[in-house]
Amino acid sequence: MARYLGKETPRVDGIAKVTGQAKYAAEFQLPNLAYGFLVLSTVAKGRITRVDTAEAEGSPGVVRVFTHLNAGRLGKAGASPDGWAWPLQTDRVFFSGQPVALVVAESYEQARHAARLVRLDYQAEPHQTDLAAVLDRARLDPKSGKPGPRGDAQGALRTAAVKVEAEYRIPIEHHNPMEPHAAIAHWEGEQLTLFDKTQEVYGVRQHLAEAFGVPANKVRVVSPFVGGAFGASLKPNYYPSLTAMAARALRRPVKVVYTRTQMFTGHGYRPETIQKVALAAGRDGRLQAMVHQAFHNTSSFDTFSDSTTQFTRQVYACPNLDAPLKVAATDLATPTWMRAPGAVSGMFALESAMDELAYALGMDPLALRLANYAETDPDSGKPFSSKALRECYRLGAEKFGWSRRTPEPRSMRDGRLLVGWGMASSVWGAMQMPASARVSYRSDGTARVGSATSDIGPGTYTVMTMIAAEFLGTRLEQVQFELGDTRQPKAPAQGGSWTTSSVGSAVRGAALAVTGRLLAMAQRQAGSPLAGATAAQVELMDGRLRLKADPSRSIAVGPLMQAAGLDQVTETFEAKPSAERQKYTSLAHGAQFVEVKVDPDLGTVKVTRVIEVSACGRILNPLASHSQEIGGVVWGIGMALEEATEVDHRYGRIVNANLQHYHVPVNADIHAIETIFVEEDDAIVNPLGVKGMGELGMVGIPAAIANAVYHATGRRVRELPITPEKLL
Repeated sequence: MARYLGKETPRVDGIAKVTGQAKYAAEFQLPNLAYGFLVLSTVAKGRITRVDTAEAEGSPGVVRVFTHLNAGRLGKAGASPDGWAWPLQTDRVFFSGQPVALVVAESYEQARHAARLVRLDYQAEPHQTDLAAVLDRARLDPKSGKPGPRGDAQGALRTAAVKVEAEYRIPIEHHNPMEPHAAIAHWEGEQLTLFDKTQEVYGVRQHLAEAFGVPANKVRVVSPFVGGAFGASLKPNYYPSLTAMAARALRRPVKVVYTRTQMFTGHGYRPETIQKVALAAGRDGRLQAMVHQAFHNTSSFDTFSDSTTQFTRQVYACPNLDAPLKVAATDLATPTWMRAPGAVSGMFALESAMDELAYALGMDPLALRLANYAETDPDSGKPFSSKALRECYRLGAEKFGWSRRTPEPRSMRDGRLLVGWGMASSVWGAMQMPASARVSYRSDGTARVGSATSDIGPGTYTVMTMIAAEFLGTRLEQVQFELGDTRQPKAPAQGGSWTTSSVGSAVRGAALAVTGRLLAMAQRQAGSPLAGATAAQVELMDGRLRLKADPSRSIAVGPLMQAAGLDQVTETFEAKPSAERQKYTSLAHGAQFVEVKVDPDLGTVKVTRVIEVSACGRILNPLASHSQEIGGVVWGIGMALEEATEVDHRYGRIVNANLQHYHVPVNADIHAIETIFVEEDDAIVNPLGVKGMGELGMVGIPAAIANAVYHATGRRVRELPITPEKLL
């Protein structure tokens, strides 16, 4: 029986966070620190024709003003002289809000003031920031297009008894984490130390090594706490190289922190999406064809794809399918991954279309999904390593009271309010990436565990401490887990919901390797109670190595190590996906049931009740897991009803780059949310049997809300967010 895994466990870093002991990137203290403030371009495309920094440089406290004319070189010599691979390397402007100068001063306030005194003239060129205007330029995304169509979708569409066709749109959306992006750079000779807000310290290290042409081992990146990211810090953003360039030139530490407005062009965003979906079915509801064509924008200087249609291929049993994604260049900054990238956008369109098909058939939306339930992966034909989606549907419908739903739109009321019930399915990959961890087990029974992963909020410190304590047989407080430093063993970025499966498997492996080392030491003793035992037959528990089948056969580890002259035993372990995984498809699934209440006079929508049921393998820490799923629902509510980055295409400029006008959910928007887990016993997916959940919890929510709004009002809103003017 598990000692910790599966038990509700409060955050081990909780006290540090609420008392301010947890240090974020901008909070590290270094002597003689200078402060940088960014100047951003005011045109969307063109060239800088004149730079006047005289007034700024004469301003009190200013140390230097860096522009493309005097900035240190970044990247390989001659690399893309007309491109934008690195900041302040060219006079070309590729998007409004591109960094064009960095003012460094003795204080933040002095740098900010002087930044307003930098004068730049531009030769503007015609720009295009509207995706709809450049669809003819869109190019097939090679990754999404690689599998190609399945069967003959167009032929099946022509002959089907029932079909629906619709277009769905999602605006650009921006991550708005509480912690703004920041870096502090410090050089000692050729050795660079950088404190950064990042989801992958090794990725930033490699980025900086390339920027300055130094060996990667000369760069240390430190990021112990991240105040929210969910994709905004997956790629190395432009500010770490800029901060390190300034610090090198000035021979003193430099700090750069984004303002909230600068974050809107400083770290990427969820791209704008236009999706055209056509579904065809027989009278029995069985799908005969699915065509899901998606378009989204990227920048003019970088290709980015969020694989919008990827999961469409694997959700429902359908013989004929075509799901191409095309990407079009616009004169905006490059998009990036944002919680449930691709999946939540693609499933909004697909699950809305499935609801439209249910109405066209006169069929219950849940019954339609069950009629097309995929028992095996429709794309590869492989069996699922586990799939409890059917149970998610059953449990969610039961808890929600779905059977009491009357199917006609506008048929349910609460006084004068229109009541709508909607549902959707969700899916996300159950991935594992190569990851390493180091475990040092000390003779006093305590342990130090490390891996260069991140904790952007899901509770990585806690779950890794739990895994280590479970397999080392210690108490939680005897384990010190450390992360976010390139001095620790390499780990993948914290993204894709793969951290626990990847890093957790490495921590487990390292702990078991320590057990194996101790067993070998024990078996060298004459008359050992563990003679003949294999590593799989023994376990560590409270400072003793014992036989699982007979705990009375044990040996105290402390004296054993002391006799060998050891204070600690250290093992580093790299966990990799097993070859067995290749024979299966591994996905996490879920079902969402949503109630909305709509004011028919004002067009306001309240999400009053959500039941979310997730099947994502084994749940290691239910307390944190429920919190993750609730967070996903809240983000889904924001996406469905509030979030939109508004671009004035005349100027190619974002006009609501602040939290006053970029709306996100607040407490008053959130009502009853219940999250339920259907645990799966999956020995294939990874040694811990876990699947990621951080993104899964969001995937079906916008579609479920849109479907509920249609049920309430009879109005189908196919463009997010669903705002009052779209319902009036």
